[in-house]
Amino acid sequence: MAGHLLKVSSLATAVFATSGFYLYSRPLSLNDLSVVRFGRAATTTVLISVDYITAFKHVEYDTEEYWALKSKVHLRSAERLRDLCCANRGTFIKVGQHLGALDYLLPEEYTSTLKVLHSQAPQSSMEEIQQVIREDLGKELSELFVSFEVKPQGAASLAQVHKAVLHDGRTVAIKVQHPKVQKQSSRDIVIMEVMLKAVHWLFPNFAFMWLVEEAKKNLPLELDFLNEGHNAEKVANMLAHFSFLKISENLGKMYSEMIFVHGFVHCDPHPGNVLVRKCPRSGKTQIALLDHGLYQVLQPAFRLDYCRLWQALIKGDMSGVERYSLRLGAGDLYALFACVVTSRSWTAVNAGISSVPVTRSEDVEIRNNASQYLPQISELLNRVPRQMLLLLKTNDLLRGIETTLQTRASSSSFINMSRCCVRAMARHRRSKARSWRRRIQITLAECVDLWTLTMYEVFLRLSGSPLGHWLTALLPFLH
Repeated sequence: MAGHLLKVSSLATAVFATSGFYLYSRPLSLNDLSVVRFGRAATTTVLISVDYITAFKHVEYDTEEYWALKSKVHLRSAERLRDLCCANRGTFIKVGQHLGALDYLLPEEYTSTLKVLHSQAPQSSMEEIQQVIREDLGKELSELFVSFEVKPQGAASLAQVHKAVLHDGRTVAIKVQHPKVQKQSSRDIVIMEVMLKAVHWLFPNFAFMWLVEEAKKNLPLELDFLNEGHNAEKVANMLAHFSFLKISENLGKMYSEMIFVHGFVHCDPHPGNVLVRKCPRSGKTQIALLDHGLYQVLQPAFRLDYCRLWQALIKGDMSGVERYSLRLGAGDLYALFACVVTSRSWTAVNAGISSVPVTRSEDVEIRNNASQYLPQISELLNRVPRQMLLLLKTNDLLRGIETTLQTRASSSSFINMSRCCVRAMARHRRSKARSWRRRIQITLAECVDLWTLTMYEVFLRLSGSPLGHWLTALLPFLH
């Protein structure tokens, strides 16, 4: 305890001395608040660290009082972290949103508290928006638009969207970055890196440096709106053959297509980026996918191994689960890796996740295990390929939507995944085939597998229908 407190006091002294020197050595500008941002982050880090070090001093470990107190400390710390993200905005909110999606890693107090950042991102004022447009385009709003709605259609961590009308009469959505985000992002990442290293120094089991590395790589892509435009065009062409009727089932179908077949994945499907609308022409329900700044391009070898892993997980093929987990970098933590990928218990993974429904007790077990195995999970996340980190985040965001709509782990989602896996593997085998005869054999086998999945889907729908229940009740009498 004394050693921990000595570390914290040393850290606090270094923080405030550095801040004071920075303020003294640079002229204070209203447009450059990095010192203030650093001070907030440092203060929050110290308060959270001291709370965890001192709160359990007089409480016996593993008692009811201990766990109740630990939950309160988690909640206090999560609220402090949320307040820091809201105060510093920009990159901090983006990283806070990412943390809020880590259900497999963080306690529920953190994820439930930080999830509000998806819907409570602060808005920039109209004066700030006008200044950004003036700096970027060199023109006033009146020169570019006939009308420009003051109230944004939506606000996110890095930008907000306004409805406007061009001089040629077209109605458009204008996405405008929040002021200073571009300038502050690199400094904010340095601040986070310093804070995470400090926390790791205090608590060696806390190993979240992978989070900073991902932010360093991905944030510049999300701030590049030309890159976002190219991604939007590419995914529109890639998924042009879909016309959706139900949201959750087809959201999973769309992501299975991106992950397993194309290897080009939209990695930010939180509720604010997935809208449901009624098509004005057909009256059918459609999914609108927003925010195309962050995509993950999966390497072919990685994509195929991930495809084979999911086929093994759905079937309950444990030798396949171990083999492809090892190939994806999990090493001796392959069992933990399978649980993290699926957000299912080891019991469900062993039985085959398609055959075991999700229960409330299983969710509680997973959360308890996440706290217990935090060092191993941190090691796993530092070990697997960087491509996997964004896929894990994407999986968690999708599961959150499915949980809200009560369609999580439905048979249709596994069937859709299986279809995409069959198509992906067949496409790969055809590319390697050296004769037209072999290519025909592969195509026929693909058709048989897809037909079998369709028949199974028809059987499940029939068995769940009133007709299916009537036939089930009639069979004993016929026998």
